[in-house]
Amino acid sequence: MNLANILTATRIVLSPFFMFFFFLPSWAGDKFTALAAIVCLFLFAVIELSDMFDGMAARSLGMVSDFGKIFDPFADVFSRLTYFMCFVGIGLMPVWIFAIILYREVTILFCRTMMMKRGIAMGARMGGKIKACAYCGAGISGMLYVTFDWLNIFSGIIGHMRIISLVFFVISAFAALLSLYDYIIFIRKTVKNK
Repeated sequence: MNLANILTATRIVLSPFFMFFFFLPSWAGDKFTALAAIVCLFLFAVIELSDMFDGMAARSLGMVSDFGKIFDPFADVFSRLTYFMCFVGIGLMPVWIFAIILYREVTILFCRTMMMKRGIAMGARMGGKIKACAYCGAGISGMLYVTFDWLNIFSGIIGHMRIISLVFFVISAFAALLSLYDYIIFIRKTVKNK
């Protein structure tokens, strides 16, 4: 485990804590709402920043590896599905959008596994990077809505924040489908040329 992979692992470790605190007010009462909002916002920030810094560390310190190429996207999926599932749980993200994202991610994990059997470590592609940016934007907009709502601040724009979140969620679903198509084309070309 090098520095880059440790940063990647933080996303996997912190995701269950994010879910725990996200649903803490539902389980233990409204008195925990403010605490949950602050802790979830902090955990979300750490998770997203670790995604940015693990890649930078891997490249700048020469730690890029086949393991990292698989571990990083797995940690991304693990963390982002966690907070998207939380958004679904409170009725913020529509179930059909979550289903598109979930099916895309499971399909890509299957494809990565099949390519590994052929000795090919399928790293991130441009479509996947665009999709990751869309997911990040959806996560940020969703977390801002939840934070404003739970802390009862900026109540005059909370309705607009919900609409903005929905727009980001739809963009994420569209980006998920486009990146799936990008990966399928890549896999077909790679298999054909082997």
